[in-house]
Amino acid sequence: MNEAKDINQDNATNLGGGGGIASAGPFRLIIAGGGTGGHIFPAIAIANAVKQLRPNAEILFVGANGKMEMERVPQAGYAIKGIDIAGFNRSSLLKNISLPFKLINSFLQVRSIISAFKPDAVVGVGGYSSFPVLRVAQRRNIPTYIHESNSFAGKSNMLLGKRATKIFVASDGMEKFFPAAKIVVTGNPVRKAIAQSTITRDDALRFFGLQPNKTTILAIGGSLGAKSINEVLAQHVQDINQLNLQLIWQTGKATALAYVQRGKAFDCIWVNEFITDMDKAYAAADVVVSRSGAMSVTELCVAGKPVVFVPYPFAAEDHQTVNAQRLVDRNAALLVKDSEAQAKLFGAITKLAFDEAKRAEFKANIGALAVTDADVRIAGEILAHEATTAL
Repeated sequence: MNEAKDINQDNATNLGGGGGIASAGPFRLIIAGGGTGGHIFPAIAIANAVKQLRPNAEILFVGANGKMEMERVPQAGYAIKGIDIAGFNRSSLLKNISLPFKLINSFLQVRSIISAFKPDAVVGVGGYSSFPVLRVAQRRNIPTYIHESNSFAGKSNMLLGKRATKIFVASDGMEKFFPAAKIVVTGNPVRKAIAQSTITRDDALRFFGLQPNKTTILAIGGSLGAKSINEVLAQHVQDINQLNLQLIWQTGKATALAYVQRGKAFDCIWVNEFITDMDKAYAAADVVVSRSGAMSVTELCVAGKPVVFVPYPFAAEDHQTVNAQRLVDRNAALLVKDSEAQAKLFGAITKLAFDEAKRAEFKANIGALAVTDADVRIAGEILAHEATTAL
């Protein structure tokens, strides 16, 4: 709350003391995007920060029907409207026949949503639904904001950035993608449950039914799973048991049943397709193995955990490798290529698990890179602009 008060005071000063963020009228905000936890959880964090700074704000999410935001956003207490949109399917060209019709229909749906809700501003966080929502808003001269979490911007965001009011980015060097005057370096928003976690390691381990006297590995391949990580762990479940280690294993949804059945045969392994209480998972972990999407990297910096990254090799512009390499260059993490996971990953995990000094070194170095108030920074920028234009 002190951060929120500071931003309110700073913006009131910048606006000549004429109202600041807490203006009288209700502020109406649409947040568009989703598809993965890496888009959804930052979006919810931004919404929560806006409500913290402007309690009477009205917030509506817009997502893609059938995607995980349609479940996760209502669970967080916000309304969401779904639109019928999908991305280009590279594995089956026949499935793309209906794509132009879906795109046209999504624009019609978005026009109806915006006309009914009458937003004062629109934020896009990435995912299929971001593009039509921000595009329609820009055509209606509604202030639009982009949150780009990655070190390489997507083509849709680059196109939308030309007319965006401001573009929030995680780190420096994004001028090659966006107009420099519109860029605000904020970092990536992290869920408050993680950023402000007070749970102890022992309590977290009890939550997962594991023992406090064993070194604990946390495997998180993302909400959809990571095949290379899952395959390696499935091959070494017996070794984990024999080495007196224990594992918290998020398999993701892809082929989850086989991996869950494989892990549940061992008392030293907690396994499920999704971890809801990530604050507890981070608190329990001594070593983490993870993909290196922008939000995973951000959360691991905030949690301050020694990590072995296995970048997803097909990410646009190989940005996951770039994300991980930045930490490796700062002696804050290890990196194993996806193509080398079978040969090297389990050895890298176990070597780190038994090297307490290296874990402590990584923990200090990765923790120094943490940004914990990006959500409040973003909310403050949006509301300060709205207050300025209202004067």
